[in-house]
Amino acid sequence: MKVIICGAGQVGWQIARHLSSEKNDVTVVDNNPELVSRATESLDVQGITGFASYPDVLDRAGARDADMIIAATHSDEVNMVTCQVAHSAFSVPRKIARLRSQSYLTAIYSDLYRRDHMPIDVVISPEKEVAEAALQRLADPAAFDTENFLSGQVQLLGIQLEEDCPVLNTPLRQLTELFSTLRAVVVGVRREGNLFSPDPGDQLFDGDQVYVCAHREDVPRTMEIFGKTQSKQERVVIIGGGNVGLAVAQALEARTVRIRAKVIEKSRTIAERAANALERTIVLHGDGLSADLLNEANISRADAVLCVTDDDKTNLLAAVRAKAEGCPMAIALINDPTLVPLMDALDVDAYINPRATTVSSILRHIRHGRVRQIYSLGDAEAEVIEAQVLSTSPISGQRIRDINFPEGVLVGAIQKGKKIVRPEGGTRVEEGDIIVIFALAADVPEVERLLQVSVDFF
Repeated sequence: MKVIICGAGQVGWQIARHLSSEKNDVTVVDNNPELVSRATESLDVQGITGFASYPDVLDRAGARDADMIIAATHSDEVNMVTCQVAHSAFSVPRKIARLRSQSYLTAIYSDLYRRDHMPIDVVISPEKEVAEAALQRLADPAAFDTENFLSGQVQLLGIQLEEDCPVLNTPLRQLTELFSTLRAVVVGVRREGNLFSPDPGDQLFDGDQVYVCAHREDVPRTMEIFGKTQSKQERVVIIGGGNVGLAVAQALEARTVRIRAKVIEKSRTIAERAANALERTIVLHGDGLSADLLNEANISRADAVLCVTDDDKTNLLAAVRAKAEGCPMAIALINDPTLVPLMDALDVDAYINPRATTVSSILRHIRHGRVRQIYSLGDAEAEVIEAQVLSTSPISGQRIRDINFPEGVLVGAIQKGKKIVRPEGGTRVEEGDIIVIFALAADVPEVERLLQVSVDFF
């Protein structure tokens, strides 16, 4: 497949990295020559320096025979015009655009723009994706990462193990025997910065970060087994009243179970906009780093603080200040992956990676076929893929123990009809089953071959 990626920033680079590793013909376009050079030097891609919305630039990028264009520059207007030019001048079959402005999103989702007037096949909203990720973090506060699969029936949990974890130094095989009715599987372990797929004989140690696929009904028991207690989030303070903070506050207001939220926003204009849009949520104008303002928001009585300003360092420092003032749970929005290792030292409980959520969303639309869901872990180190098993798939009709999966691959859950089953060596994978697979980045192409899903992108 021939793909043009417009924008070589963090999101564009990661998408190029994924697609080029899967032997697609990828061309990256950006008006910053340094970003283009970084992409061409580190990835197996071609690079064009220029403005993505210019017809001659798209022509040089090979738009005449491209199968897809992904417009992920920092400008909504450039992304929309790029898709329009790709459609009108080059008839590119599939066009994906990343849009941030709520005004554009409202117009597009309300069908104000007819498709023949604004030909964008898929709109990706980073703020919408991040807001949904923030709500998931609040729903499972003891996990540092979380994502839903199989229509919410299975949840991926990222759990930080501590010295009081009751199952430390226990082989995973023995855990399966001890908790035979628990529908949960440890699919990934990050130890000293290295993410790997564990073997049955591997043990878990203090400081490990584990990724667990668990049936929704078994999540509380799973968290308890790994030494975590779940608490209700009844009072939440949101620092940052922009698009993300506002979306989270509105979602909390819409819930049937009442959650009391307060928003702190430094910009008076943004604070006033949030106050006008919210009905029951208190909006405070001021600096979220101010101890006095945090005390005014009763931070010591809050169950969690969610720091979602547009500045990573502000989010981290606000999370630290909120915990110092007595808040037990702090979640920070972090764009820069190099800051993530500071979380433990700063005692920040969980983070949201906008790049990972946006990349996951784009990949989900790229790999259409029978792929239903994709979630990118860490710095694109691994993927969790949900897909339906085809009759032509090499794994159809085989027991899991007989499937020649790469070493970095584990099956986390299987849906057979309406039933969710915990995968075991003797479990037979059948046509029509929906399977959730953890795969290290290098093993994703082989997983797609086994699933036979990469042949159909449209």
